[in-house]
Amino acid sequence: MLDSFELGPIRPPSEAYSLLIRATKNCPWNRCKFCHIYKGQRFELRPVEEIKQDILAAKAIQDGLKAIAWKSGYGGSLEAVAAAVLSNPPNEAYFNIAMWLSHGGTGAFLQDANTLIMKTPDLIEVIKFLKETLPSITQVTSYARSKTAAQKTLVELEELHEAGLSRLHVGLESGYDPLLKYMDKGVTAAEHIKGGRNVVASGISLCEYVLLGLGGKKMWREHAVETAKVLNQIDPEFIRVRTLTVKEGMPLYEEVQNGNFVRSSDEEIVEEEKLLIENLDCHAYFVSDHITNLLQELEGKLPDDKDKMLAAISRFQSLSPEERHNFRVGRRVGIYNELNDMDNPHQHELAEKAIEKLSDDGQQVSDETIYFLMERFI
Repeated sequence: MLDSFELGPIRPPSEAYSLLIRATKNCPWNRCKFCHIYKGQRFELRPVEEIKQDILAAKAIQDGLKAIAWKSGYGGSLEAVAAAVLSNPPNEAYFNIAMWLSHGGTGAFLQDANTLIMKTPDLIEVIKFLKETLPSITQVTSYARSKTAAQKTLVELEELHEAGLSRLHVGLESGYDPLLKYMDKGVTAAEHIKGGRNVVASGISLCEYVLLGLGGKKMWREHAVETAKVLNQIDPEFIRVRTLTVKEGMPLYEEVQNGNFVRSSDEEIVEEEKLLIENLDCHAYFVSDHITNLLQELEGKLPDDKDKMLAAISRFQSLSPEERHNFRVGRRVGIYNELNDMDNPHQHELAEKAIEKLSDDGQQVSDETIYFLMERFI
């Protein structure tokens, strides 16, 4: 019985309501010092027929929920039944289908880390089968590596776009070559540019991810400036920022422990982000949609909204040291979502109580504690 299908470990936050189809397993590179997701796992290309069976299983679950909708008096409303299933899903696949249907059932995300590495005809076959089997899907997205995109021909990428590949999510992380080498990213700034420009030229929407704090205290300035230079040459549709977290299982964890890598504080990372934005001269949507980011409200269309984003940074930096600390702690324990939340006396008081609880002296929470609070979400 087709009542489940294979799921990978991650997807971008923006794909939270997409149907997840695992086209490849794990990561073909898997050496980045700042990543722990696939460590110890072997990369595999899944057979096309196996992927198709998962797509058929997704359809079977969808059709089953649709039948329940009619029998239960929901008038065929998949959204209503999906909402009911979410409260007690039989398995992870059902949960994914319910999430997908509850938000319209229009998006699909192909997992895992670099689906673009598949042979182009195979990937085209999967995308076409997916859209034929589940015609409600209007957008198909996936992760990819810059190096792989640089190795694909423009014709191949155009064929993928024509088949229905809507967007690629690429981990740029940095545009500074010494930092890319140190982090064992396996790609150069030039390859980032070539791969990114190939994707843009093909008509596929491109989302580039930047990892704030990746340069640490030593390379933060070069990281910001050189990353902006690379993004300016690519001119992607989206730039999404994440903030570095370091956990056991990452090679970078050992670098921190032995003192080879010194992490930046929240306030130093805000200064880095300011320098990045100041140097951006492209037309991307800048998005800060991750809980690890201190200033999650930094979003807008470049270049039009650059001043607005820099003003938000200036607002934070102009606060007194005590108020900046209040916001940092309040943000990291989940009291604040944005700077405006500090204007709420109740939330402000809760943040002060959190400081008292988390600090040794009742006044100052250490950076190490702040890092720990961030890492709970990863």
